[in-house]
Amino acid sequence: MKRTLVVVDMQNDFIDGALGTKEAVAIVPAVKKKIEEYKENGDKIIFTRDTHGEDYMKTQEGKRLPVPHCIKDTEGWQIREVLDADSNADRIIDKDRFGYTGWSEFKAEDLGDIEVIGLCTDICVVSNAILLKAIFPENKISVDASCCAGVTPEAHEAALTTMASCQIEIIR
Repeated sequence: MKRTLVVVDMQNDFIDGALGTKEAVAIVPAVKKKIEEYKENGDKIIFTRDTHGEDYMKTQEGKRLPVPHCIKDTEGWQIREVLDADSNADRIIDKDRFGYTGWSEFKAEDLGDIEVIGLCTDICVVSNAILLKAIFPENKISVDASCCAGVTPEAHEAALTTMASCQIEIIR
């Protein structure tokens, strides 16, 4: 059975940088372990990377969230080094919005069961999980709650509830 792990925005700015939280720091070991499990099984691993330009503060997102973060080629934009994305990823996707709108370039049969993990549960994880479910309705889509963190613990739980309502399996 084919499986794909989608690792969403495990970047320095979301872990302990501009928008970091203690909850984000806490999930790094579990995310690393999950990546290692998928790698050992020969499964596909896709990383996404939130990517903004120097003009971030002029964008709609920048006006609503006026905290410069994940500016391309900065330390904050980098995927956490311990996750070794360069050698673990089948692909690294730079996305300029919450959800990657190019998921339809993949084939359902090539992805198989899709598990989504990463940051932030209530913004980019939920956006990508719901997009994946909409594009690949017959693929099993799951989210491991222990490998995700939200902006707040309450927002994390609310996003998990939303995803469960959209027939995304929540692993606890």
